[in-house]
Amino acid sequence: MYIAVGIVLAAVLFFIIAVKLFFAREGTEEIVVKLTERTPFAVTAQDDVSVTLVTKLEFANVGKQIGTIMDAFVRPLLPYEQYDGIEVRGRAEREGAPREDDYFEAVLIEAGESIFVKAYLTLTARKGMSLKEAVSHMVDFSAELIYQETGRTPWRYSKATIPVRAQEVAALVRVTLADD
Repeated sequence: MYIAVGIVLAAVLFFIIAVKLFFAREGTEEIVVKLTERTPFAVTAQDDVSVTLVTKLEFANVGKQIGTIMDAFVRPLLPYEQYDGIEVRGRAEREGAPREDDYFEAVLIEAGESIFVKAYLTLTARKGMSLKEAVSHMVDFSAELIYQETGRTPWRYSKATIPVRAQEVAALVRVTLADD
């Protein structure tokens, strides 16, 4: 009985070591978001109560194997406790593959190659304010670009945090920040 358990444990240990050695030799995918190289926010649409901003980020596969981005979405982090004059919604879209349904279509990234993902933020004034009035009182916040990636390793969620500076948004909508 003990011999059979020992043989099974030895086989499992051998399998684990063999897989680790295989991955060490052949490599895995390694998706890196080049956050410091993202484009500045630009306005894609604006009216009296809302503005839609976009920034472009590079997803580079610096690993040795093909990787897959299976899903991506943008989660703005501006709770009403921090500032309740603006509602923020986000979405992610692959460059060159726009969709009307906000669905992120999975994409393969070959080793040594990159794709670009656009992160959109729509800021809508609340409480009867105009966009310019709401932006003039807004605060800095962050938006997380959350993406699901996989390759030879099990799937996992990763994120890149995009800073959204009130000064940058104010300049884009042509207002001056209030001193409050």
